[in-house]
Amino acid sequence: MSTRSFASLRIGLLGAGRVASQLGPALLAAGHSVVFVWNRNPARAAALVDELPSARLLVDLALPLPPADVYLLAVPDAAVAPLLAATAWPDGALVAHLAGALPLSIFETQPAIRGGVFYPLQTFSPGRAIDWPAVPLCVEANDLAAETTLLDLAGSLSQHVRRLDSAQRLKLHVAAVFANNFTNHLLGIADALLAEAQLPPELLAPLVRETVDKALANSPFAVQTGPAVRRDAPTLAAHQTALAAHPAWQALYQQLTASIQAQL
Repeated sequence: MSTRSFASLRIGLLGAGRVASQLGPALLAAGHSVVFVWNRNPARAAALVDELPSARLLVDLALPLPPADVYLLAVPDAAVAPLLAATAWPDGALVAHLAGALPLSIFETQPAIRGGVFYPLQTFSPGRAIDWPAVPLCVEANDLAAETTLLDLAGSLSQHVRRLDSAQRLKLHVAAVFANNFTNHLLGIADALLAEAQLPPELLAPLVRETVDKALANSPFAVQTGPAVRRDAPTLAAHQTALAAHPAWQALYQQLTASIQAQL
């Protein structure tokens, strides 16, 4: 956590999924109190409450919410708008969603609250510990006081806090999908191809590590290697033949080859 001194805030946490289950304990460790946890599945909310001594289980959003300095919406993107409409928010409440692709304008339907964004740029999976000081936290808000509160909250967790507007954050989110989700899918394909050949996935580990390290140290397009860059037609053709049993992967191979060659 940051070595700066930050005020302790009361947090209302709406959501108990992958992000909330990591964020709740991190907020507690940073000196904040989670005053309640709500989830559409009360059992999941109750399980998270058990990890947060200051929190209580909230079941009915139509009743007045317990007082909090910040209400964080750690729910799927599609659930944010319905949740905003269904909740009895206190007048002037500071409510922030955690989504990368949702604009700040989603709060315009709720003029009685102050809207904000508290976007952690990280992938969250069960059983994986998050190094919060290293996680970029992107903040946006409708007013200066709300922004200041969210920046302080972010600074209590992370050493990498940025103000980003909605357009910047959307581009960042798209970039993150390419860097994380698509890369992971491609690694899944590679893993499946190795399994077909009865080869261990560990064979690719040194290559993957070097690829990522090199891409982070350089402009990735500038250090691209492989048969597409060399325009090695025989190898490209052999790979296409090897993928004949997987037409979707074969088409993806062709598209990625064309994309690499378009950057040359």
